[in-house]
Amino acid sequence: MSLEKKKKKMSKEQGCVLKAWEVTMKKTQQAKKRANNIFGTVSVAPQTDDETSTTNENDDESSTGEMYHAEKVLPNGDYYTGQWYDSFPHGHGKYLWTDGCTYIGEWYNGKTMGKGKFGWPSGATYEGEFKSGYMDGTGTYTGPSGDAYRGQWVMNLKHGHGIKSFANGDVYDGEWRRGLQEAQGKYRWRDESFYIGEWKNGSICGKGTFVWSDGSRYDGFWDDGFPSGNGTFKWDDGSFYVGHWSKDPEEMNGTYHPPENEGSLEWDPKDVFNNLSEYTICSGERVPVLPSQKKLSVWNSSKRVEKPRRISVDGRVSVGLDRAFEKMNMWGSESGEGAADIDSNTRRDLDAEIMRLEAEGFIQSLKPSPVPMRLPRAGKKQGETISKGHRNYDLMLNLQLGISRHAVGKQAPVVSLDLKHSAFDPKEKVWTRFPPEGTKYTPPHQSTEFKWKDYCPLVFRSLRKLFKVDPADYMLSLCGNDALRELSSPGKSGMFFYLTNDDRYMIKTMKKSETKVFLRMLAAYYNHVRAFENTLVIKFYGLHCVKLTGTIQKKVRFVIMGNLFCSEYSIHRRFDLKGSSLGRTTDKPESQINSNTILKDLDLNFIFRLQKAWFQEFTRQVDKDCEFLEQERIMDYSLLVGIHFREASVAGELIPSGARTPIGEFEDETAPRLSRADVDQLLSDPTRWASIRLGGNMPARAERTMRRSDSEFQLVGEPTGEYYEVVMIFGIIDILQDYDISKKLEHAYKSIQYDPTSISAVDPRLYSRRFRDFIFKVFTEDD
Repeated sequence: MSLEKKKKKMSKEQGCVLKAWEVTMKKTQQAKKRANNIFGTVSVAPQTDDETSTTNENDDESSTGEMYHAEKVLPNGDYYTGQWYDSFPHGHGKYLWTDGCTYIGEWYNGKTMGKGKFGWPSGATYEGEFKSGYMDGTGTYTGPSGDAYRGQWVMNLKHGHGIKSFANGDVYDGEWRRGLQEAQGKYRWRDESFYIGEWKNGSICGKGTFVWSDGSRYDGFWDDGFPSGNGTFKWDDGSFYVGHWSKDPEEMNGTYHPPENEGSLEWDPKDVFNNLSEYTICSGERVPVLPSQKKLSVWNSSKRVEKPRRISVDGRVSVGLDRAFEKMNMWGSESGEGAADIDSNTRRDLDAEIMRLEAEGFIQSLKPSPVPMRLPRAGKKQGETISKGHRNYDLMLNLQLGISRHAVGKQAPVVSLDLKHSAFDPKEKVWTRFPPEGTKYTPPHQSTEFKWKDYCPLVFRSLRKLFKVDPADYMLSLCGNDALRELSSPGKSGMFFYLTNDDRYMIKTMKKSETKVFLRMLAAYYNHVRAFENTLVIKFYGLHCVKLTGTIQKKVRFVIMGNLFCSEYSIHRRFDLKGSSLGRTTDKPESQINSNTILKDLDLNFIFRLQKAWFQEFTRQVDKDCEFLEQERIMDYSLLVGIHFREASVAGELIPSGARTPIGEFEDETAPRLSRADVDQLLSDPTRWASIRLGGNMPARAERTMRRSDSEFQLVGEPTGEYYEVVMIFGIIDILQDYDISKKLEHAYKSIQYDPTSISAVDPRLYSRRFRDFIFKVFTEDD
C-alpha cells in the first residue's frame, strides 16, 4: 500500500473518531444532568475513547485487572458511578438507566448481586437481596399506589413467607408460591372480616375458616373461594348449620340446629355464596419492568455473531475490533507513523509471545472452543392424517363414536373424588353394540359394526376432573371434525400412536399384558396423582376397547394420555432419558436429525440448571414418583425432555447467555431475531410466571457438556461453562412395563454379554436408584 493511501485511510479513521467524540459529548451532558438530579452533583469528564469513563485512579489500574472507582457515561446514555472491575460494575455502585430506573447497591461481574435498592420512574421501590439480576432473597417492594410486600422472593416472584398490604386496606400474611398465595395463610379485608386456612394458586382452596365482622363464621372445605364439601356455618347466638356445600343447589344439603328454646330459621345457605362474592382477593399492582430485564450497556445480549477480537501486544484482548484509534496505534509508534515498518523478526517474536501467553492460560479467549451450536432443522408436523381409505379409518371412527356417545357424552358428572373400591374393579364387562343402522342408544354410522367397552369409567371421569379437563373440550379434541394423525411408524413395542389434530392428546394401542398392568396399578395411580398435584408421571384420561365383529373378532385396546409436548413453545430438542448406556444413542445419521428426533442418554450434551426452589421441588417429586413406580414393580420408564432455546442469531446459531457486546460497538436493535416476542413475555410477565408448573414451561439454563474422547459410554459429559437460556418441558413416560418373566429373561441374557449396570432391563429397585442417580446429575441447582 502506498504512503499516500495510508495517509488517506488514517485521515478517514480519524474522522470517524471525531464523530464518535461529538456523539459522546452530547450523551455525556445529558447523562450528567440526569445523574445530578438523582445521585447529586458529579463531575464527568468527556473522553475521546468510546468507553467514556473517568476514574479516580491512574490508567494502569484498569489494565492490571484490579478493582477501582469509576464514573462512566455509557454509549447509550446510561450512567454508572462506583466500583469497577474488568469492564463491568463490581462491588458497590449506582446505575441510572435512560428511562429513569435506578439501582444502588452491590454488583458482581455486571449483575446486581447482594443487597441493593431498585427504583422505578413511577416511584415504586424494591429494597432487599438480589441474585444474578433478580429480586431473590428477603426484600420489600413498595408500589406507587400504596401496595407493599415484605418477605421472601425467588427470581422476581413472591415465594416463601411474606406479608402483602394492599392499597385498599386488605392484608395477606402467609405462604406464597411463584407469586400467588399457596398453602397456609390469613387474608384480612378492610371491614375486619378474615379467612385463615389453605390456599391454592392464589385462591381459597382446601380446609379453612372464614370469620365475618359480625361474628358469624364458616368452618370447612373450600374450592375457588367458596364452600365446597362438608362444612359448618355458625352464628354468634350459638345456632349452626351443618351439611354438604356446593354451588349447585341440587347437591346442597344439610341440617339447621337452632339455639335452645328457638324454632327453625328461614335461611337459605345460598346467602353465604352471595355474601362471599363481595369478598374478592386483590391481585395487586403489576410491575411494568423487572430488574432482571434491565440490560446494562456494558453487557448486552448479542444479537449477531461476535466479531473476532484482536490481541494487543501486551497479551490483552481488545474489546473492539473496529475502534479507529486502536487500529491507528496497534502496531505503530507514539506518533502513529511507521505502521508498516515493523520488521518480520519483531512480528514473529510478538506472535511467539502471544502463543506463550495462550499456552500459559493468560489469553483464555484464544483457546479452541467447541463448534458453535445451531438450532436443529425444523421437522414437519408429525403424523399421517387418517382420511377415508386409510387402513385404520374405520378404527378411528369407532373410537370417536365410542368416546362421544358412550365414554364421555352419556356419563353423569363426577360429584366427589372419593371413590369406592368397586370403582376400580376391572371385571365388569359391559359391551355396547354399535351397528351401522344405529340403536336406541347409539347413532347410525358409516363404519362397520363394532362393540365398545370402557374400563373403570368412573375412575377416568374422576381423573379428568382431577386434571381439570373440560368434557366438551375433551370430546372436541378427540371427536371433532378434524381427523386424528397416525405417527409414521409404530414404537419399539409394535403398538401404534395417534395424535389429535390440536396435539393435546395422544392415543396408544396397548397389549393385553400392558392393560392388565395398568388395571392392577390403577388404584395406586389414582391415589398418587391425587396426592401429588405436581407429579411428573404421565396423565391418563381413558382406557377403552373396540371389538371388531365378523370372523376375526379382533380386540383393540387403547389408552388416551396427555401429549407432553403440546406447548406454545416450539420444541427444538427432545431427549428420552433412562440412565442406562446400552443402545442409548439415536440410530439416525446427523443429516436426518431434526427437531422431532428423539435423542437418548448418550446423545445428551447438556446439564440443566434449575433455580433453587424449583430444583428442590423437582428432586422431591422425582423421589416420590420413583418410589410409587418401584412399589408397583415398574421399570423401563423414561424422563422425556423437550428444550426450547430462547436465543438464536439470524444465521441459526444458538446464542449463549451472557454473550457480551463490547463497549463502543452499537447493536442493531432492528436486526431480526429468531426468537419470538411472546417467548420473552413469559419471563417478563408475573401473571404468566404463575402458570409455570413443574415440568411445564419451566425457564432454566442449559450448560453445554462435552464427553471425553477416551470414554465411549460416559453418560454425563464435562461442563464447558457455556450456558443457554431455555424453556423446558419434561415428564415421566412408559410406566406400564412391569418386571415380568420376559424382562427377567432379558436381563439374564444381556448380563452375559454386557455390563449388567448398562442395560435397561433390571430389577425395579435397582432401576429406580440408577434412574434417580442419573437424573440428579443431569439436573442440578443453578448457583
